[in-house]
Amino acid sequence: MTFHSRKLLLSAALFLGLAATASAEEVKLRYLASQGGLTAHELAAELGYFEGTGITLDNVGYAGGGPASLIALASGDVEIGSAATAAVLNAIVSGNDFVAAYPSNGINKEVQSIFYVLEDSPIKTIGDIAAKSVAVNTLGAHLDYTIREALHKEGLPSDAANQVVVPGPQLEQVLRSGQVDVSAFGYWQTTFEGAARKNGGLRPIFGDTDVLGEIAGGFVVLRRDFVKAHPEAAKTFVKQSARALDYAREHPEETREIFAKALEKRGENPDIAQYFQGFGVRAGGLPVERDVQFWIDVLVREGKLKEGQLTARNVLYAPEAATN
Repeated sequence: MTFHSRKLLLSAALFLGLAATASAEEVKLRYLASQGGLTAHELAAELGYFEGTGITLDNVGYAGGGPASLIALASGDVEIGSAATAAVLNAIVSGNDFVAAYPSNGINKEVQSIFYVLEDSPIKTIGDIAAKSVAVNTLGAHLDYTIREALHKEGLPSDAANQVVVPGPQLEQVLRSGQVDVSAFGYWQTTFEGAARKNGGLRPIFGDTDVLGEIAGGFVVLRRDFVKAHPEAAKTFVKQSARALDYAREHPEETREIFAKALEKRGENPDIAQYFQGFGVRAGGLPVERDVQFWIDVLVREGKLKEGQLTARNVLYAPEAATN
């Protein structure tokens, strides 16, 4: 009996050792950063959540916006992408086998995209932005689709506004100089929005929660072939990133301090970290089906998807399903 017990204990120890080795597979994840922003996986790395897991993050530059990030992901230049939900869905429909790993940000009363005009602007309502120029960080992503949805709800053509691409750091400047009528500060740009608001002379017209309600704004994305090749690394990456989302909500001041140091390390202005409002993601850092289904329904309405062609469950990461 003693022999068999020892044998069982030895087998268990070997099994646990192998499991630990498997979960600590050395995997480098390359990604593109966002100016003035910090992702949950970047925060997780700063907090040491990936230590001992075999996962290392490698910042290989900046993305001009979500679509550019997805192009880099599709081409294999990075292992991590990040984009608005509608942009992710469009990429999948175009033939990219992507998995929405975890919500990069959410929108709620505290964290949302805000559309600003100058204080003396005649623009008062959503309907007034028709035929006006609106600065957005990129086309085909969250702000683009929020504007389209806002106009649709007003009974106006979804393309009635003239969207102009402007990098986040210049949103305030182009508005104050009169180059655009409206500047849209995305939910991931609360740092730039806070700095602009502090300078005064601006007036908000609406926020994306007025149009969309509380919902995930976008997703961090992985390729399905990567998830299949590295299932444990993918699971650990999502788990620790979601853990960082909770940390940011529970420790806002400490997160701003980490944010400032990360920006300074990247050669950006660390002072804007004081305006970081959080990620706006629900407790636990996990999505619900509406986060994706809402935009699937919009794309169906616009004729870009067929009814039933795509479901939220096809898109959202689930450890037991993503490797099938």
